Amino acid sequence: MVKTKNTLVLGASLNESRYSNKAIQTLNLNKIKVFAIGKSLGETHGIKIQSDFPKDILIDTVTIYLNSNFQDQYADRIIDLSPNRVIFNPGAENPKLYNLFLSKGIKCENSCTLVLLSTKQY
Repeated sequence: MVKTKNTLVLGASLNESRYSNKAIQTLNLNKIKVFAIGKSLGETHGIKIQSDFPKDILIDTVTIYLNSNFQDQYADRIIDLSPNRVIFNPGAENPKLYNLFLSKGIKCENSCTLVLLSTKQY
């Protein structure tokens, strides 16, 4: 089976000054397939921002750009995706979900997707 780095950006924004938008652009430039979930639907950097999680797609990484107050509603859907890892970007740290995902066998890290990409650690 071919290793995939398909990434789901949770908290995606159409606003190009937002870090989630910059992550979409940088992931795309690094030839990583991006799926974007956000409250404002549209397209940015050739990627559609949608409201529904992808179905029948292997997701390696979920990178979260949502304040912890808005994350609980997505916990079960993230678990259902069975990603390899979840990245809680700065401002999105959530010890409760971090521990929940770990208990389900999902690797977690409090890190910055943009830094991981720029230092070739993604």
